[in-house]
Amino acid sequence: MKRQSGFSLIELLIVIVIIGILVTLSTLYVIASRRAANSASAIESMRVISAAQASYEAGIGNGNYGQPQNLFYEEYIDVALGAACIPTPMGTSRGGLNALPPFPKSGYLFNFNVDPPGSIPMTYQVVGVPHVTTGLPRTGDRAFYLDQSGVIRVSSDPTQLPDVNSQPLNN
Repeated sequence: MKRQSGFSLIELLIVIVIIGILVTLSTLYVIASRRAANSASAIESMRVISAAQASYEAGIGNGNYGQPQNLFYEEYIDVALGAACIPTPMGTSRGGLNALPPFPKSGYLFNFNVDPPGSIPMTYQVVGVPHVTTGLPRTGDRAFYLDQSGVIRVSSDPTQLPDVNSQPLNN
C-alpha cells in the first residue's frame, strides 16, 4: 500500500489559527503605535501654536494674541494645522495658500479660545483633543492644553478635557 504524504486537515487548521493570532496581535500593536504617533504630532502642533502666538503677539498683534484666522493669514501656521483648528480659518493666506475645510491633523483637533483685543491681561487657551475618543478606532490616548505660559498640560483620558490645573507634559 502506498503511503500518502501531506498535511492533515487538523494540522492545516492549527497553522491557520496561529497565523490569525499573530495577525491580530500585530494589528493591535500597529494601532497603538499610530495613536502614539498621533499624540507626538499633537504635542509638536501645540509647540508650533505656542511659538506662533508668541511671534504674533510680539509683532503683528501689537500685544494681542491671534485667532487661527490671523495665524493662518500671516502664515504662522500651515494649511494642515489651520484646517485642524476650531474655529477654522477661511480664505487665503498672505502668500496665497488656500484654507481647507475642517479636518483633523494626525487625528487631533485644536480648539482655540483667545481673549478679544485690548483685554488685560491678554490670554489664550488651546485644547488639543483626539477626533475619535473611544473604541478601537480612537485617534489618540491623551488630550492636551496650552495657554500663554507655553506649558503644555496633558490629560491621560482623551474624554477628560485638560485645563490649567492638569499635569504638565513629561512630569
